Amino acid sequence: MIVHPADISGWLPDRMAEPYGITTDPTVRAGYDADFLDTAAGVPVPSDDRLTVLDYVHFSVHQDTDRRLAAITAVNIDGARLRNVGRGDNWRFDERLPEEHQAGEDLYARNDLDRGHLVRRRDPVWGDDVTARRANIDTFHYPVCAPQAGYFNQSQELWLGLEDHVLEHARAAGQRISVFSGCVFAGDDPEYRGEYLIPRQFFKIAAWNLQPALGTLASTGYVLDQGEGLDRILRSGLRAGEEVPGPGPFRTFQVPVADIAELTGLDMGQLAAADRYRVPAAAQDEGVRGARAVRRWRALEGFDDISL
Repeated sequence: MIVHPADISGWLPDRMAEPYGITTDPTVRAGYDADFLDTAAGVPVPSDDRLTVLDYVHFSVHQDTDRRLAAITAVNIDGARLRNVGRGDNWRFDERLPEEHQAGEDLYARNDLDRGHLVRRRDPVWGDDVTARRANIDTFHYPVCAPQAGYFNQSQELWLGLEDHVLEHARAAGQRISVFSGCVFAGDDPEYRGEYLIPRQFFKIAAWNLQPALGTLASTGYVLDQGEGLDRILRSGLRAGEEVPGPGPFRTFQVPVADIAELTGLDMGQLAAADRYRVPAAAQDEGVRGARAVRRWRALEGFDDISL
């Protein structure tokens, strides 16, 4: 099932649209642009026919309506044209999709689960002022977020800054990157409130034009692991700031894009072929699930640990 912007007559309530000069024209929601990086071939969104596609300003969401969360999102980021826009916090359902296919406030209320932006709020906020404000508003739809344990530590700050780090690396290519983020759905994800399965892991893939003259695609992949903190929030009511045993609530890894493809079941052939990360020789034959994955993955403590 694919949902297109033209399926609705308007995409923003009048009471919200008026301050920004936004009326009811749905054509501004062009979504993710596969040709944004000017590589030799376009970079499609890894996807499958089971997902519902929702296009927004400068990004798209591919929603798993059974899980009520995004399997993958794709955003174009023009680092040279980013704008500072007031955040806001008006979360809402996307009117193009039945509410029972979206995880709303009943998931996030009365607990320490954050509405974690899968498309980082500032990433699509570029272009002229009206377009940037439209993009900012679009990032506050429930399909754009996923439940993340409400802790803020070095690992999560690293996760939030990955786009900036790759943008800086891609400066010679016009500060343009495309980022794919989503949930890693697994059979043992913990059940919550009788109707949700909460992902333990999230992934991110950054792609950029490594050699503009040749249109050479480059990519890197990452996984965020919520760790033991998630179980304690869901089952024991642990609050932010309390002690978490073991490795901690968040761990960030640089991983082979091919491993992300296997974990998610999404076709990532083009991105995997462009991967800049090389698996250590001693771990090349290891599997990608369970404890053995750590031997293929590089735990990140800071941006200096990233291989680009």
